[in-house]
Amino acid sequence: MSTAATEPASDRAKGDRTRGDKGEVLVDVQDLKVHFPIKRGIIFDKVVGHVYAVDGVDLQIRRGETYGLVGESGCGKSTLGRAILHLEESTEGTVTFDGQSLTDLGGEDLRKRRRDLQMVFQDPMGSLDPRQSVESLLVEGMKAHGIVGDAEAAMPRLKQLLSDVGLPAAALKKYPHEFSGGQRQRIGIARALSVDPELIVADEPVSALDVSVQAQVINLLADLQEEYGLTYLVIAHDLAVVRHISDRVGVMYLGGIVEESDAADLYANPLHPYTRALLSAVPVPDPDVEDTREQILLSGDLPSPANPPSGCRFHTRCPWRQESRCDDERPQLRLVEIDGTTGSHKVACHYAEQIASGEIQPHDVETQTEDKPKELREAEGDEVADDIPFT
Repeated sequence: MSTAATEPASDRAKGDRTRGDKGEVLVDVQDLKVHFPIKRGIIFDKVVGHVYAVDGVDLQIRRGETYGLVGESGCGKSTLGRAILHLEESTEGTVTFDGQSLTDLGGEDLRKRRRDLQMVFQDPMGSLDPRQSVESLLVEGMKAHGIVGDAEAAMPRLKQLLSDVGLPAAALKKYPHEFSGGQRQRIGIARALSVDPELIVADEPVSALDVSVQAQVINLLADLQEEYGLTYLVIAHDLAVVRHISDRVGVMYLGGIVEESDAADLYANPLHPYTRALLSAVPVPDPDVEDTREQILLSGDLPSPANPPSGCRFHTRCPWRQESRCDDERPQLRLVEIDGTTGSHKVACHYAEQIASGEIQPHDVETQTEDKPKELREAEGDEVADDIPFT
């Protein structure tokens, strides 16, 4: 790369702004909740329930690290990422970025702060305006934040951005439809980098790409992190992707984080029953290991976020469920001390220690059906019998 590419990002685009010490907390999320109202009515809408997409999340992301957020579809990962960036309005809780509360910001103050907070979207084609050239897409944000005055002044920076993401300078005059999926995602990454942010939220950055291209994009993100001094929140359902790129991993289930640890420790010593089930579903390319390792098959469907179970959200599908506490007391994410784990391993399970020691053994799970309120079932389009008893 050229000399300009190897200079600190602050010297290239951020002027006299400086980044803090690596390892300090950059993003601090406390009891964050995002509840979407379910409305029903013809003339006047009536709120008949809520979708508890994010329901009480505590999360810290350190400067310079990659935090991986993993979980099955519908668990609230993307909503959490968007709420951290203030793209979704939070119902309760706070998001603090670099010592400043984002929850209290609005208008021009929030617009200025967005320079430090950027997002790489899942669908590279859907996130790029098909009517704008690559040059226009990249210059737009730079002009909005006062980094450059016009496209001509931005040209050296634009060429360097494309070089950094592995695209030729000739791509500036082309339009999104002229590129492959992997190239479009590189353009999306370049657009996020154009304003030189500190935090990038990558929402399923490779799930829409061919397997042969995924590794290239993941390695590109890692290289750019080192070069630009970035902090990442990577949201994915592919456990292999999260393991490869993340320093720490949080596992999310039905609106809450159920386990958090260093990536190596979490994959070597999963403690929460849900995490163990997720990892047991990942195939191992060794027939001897595959035939002998623990395999956990979860019964039942993922409960509706509009009607989450009481107590532990996972208790309706948990093979280690106990009669006491699991059904009526929601566990908090807490540090645990278990042999073989690091001191930073957190888990939201009442019986994590007993499960790890073998004191509590797994059992068959009886499939449970959801008992939704009549108004909620009507709002979701289910058939509802009249309240008058049949005679």
